[in-house]
Amino acid sequence: MHPILEVLHLRKRYGAVEAVRDISFHVEPGICFGLLGPNGAGKTTTLEIIEDIIKPTSGEVLFDGHRRTASFREEVGIQFQHTSLLNFLSVEETLKTFARLYHRPADLEEIIDRCDLADIRQRRNDRLSGGQTQRLMLALALLNQPRLIFLDEPSTGLDPQARRNLWDIVGQFKAEGRTLILTTHSMEEAEYLCDKIAIVDQGLIIAAGSPAELIRQYGGMNSIILPKTASTRIPPSLPFAVEERDEATLVIHLDEIHQGLQALMEMDIDLRGIFIHSPNLEDVFLHLTGKRLRE
Repeated sequence: MHPILEVLHLRKRYGAVEAVRDISFHVEPGICFGLLGPNGAGKTTTLEIIEDIIKPTSGEVLFDGHRRTASFREEVGIQFQHTSLLNFLSVEETLKTFARLYHRPADLEEIIDRCDLADIRQRRNDRLSGGQTQRLMLALALLNQPRLIFLDEPSTGLDPQARRNLWDIVGQFKAEGRTLILTTHSMEEAEYLCDKIAIVDQGLIIAAGSPAELIRQYGGMNSIILPKTASTRIPPSLPFAVEERDEATLVIHLDEIHQGLQALMEMDIDLRGIFIHSPNLEDVFLHLTGKRLRE
């Protein structure tokens, strides 16, 4: 089975600035692919090129093994993070208006039910909360029954319950054989939803793989974090790497958490107040892109 999407040697230059510097990747059908990166990394530019919103300086994008044609926009759905809607229209009127743009629109009632819009279908767009607007944006992206769906920061403004509902919807999409391209600043969301991830920084893909592969390769060791007052009985010969995080905290780095806990219990160390940290995608992201916030 060939990839549904192939991105080949994309470059995008704005004057002297090269926002995208030779990015290539492919996406298999039926998965959620995450495109992650800090602000200014080039991921938004890359996404807009793939969506055919802007043209690349060089490189190409293949959809279903072919160059994109006019039919491409009938087969993809895009949930933009920010979209201007007509304030005087209701949610239902907005959906009906956009549905007329497509040859094969989805069943409106199914979309309203799936995106939990029934209670606000008669509400005007300028009366929607941030989370309600996000759900409407998702509904608009589904109107043409797309095979490939782009989700740009889809959980922004959602409360925890609504975010979990969104995650369930993404799972349903994958079960239906649809393919998703996701951008998000939530590493928890990316780790939960994405089958494959590409991390972009300074216009280049600096790492790619499944969340588990990236965590295994770049996430670092497990950690036991305990108050320094509880550590006075730890001998210097402890067979684990130990560091002082600050004046009050000690961190033990080790491969297997249970071995460290067993050793501490055998030394009769007070384990109250300890924290256990296993490497996650956020550790990977910070390790690869740096801990300093970049504008």
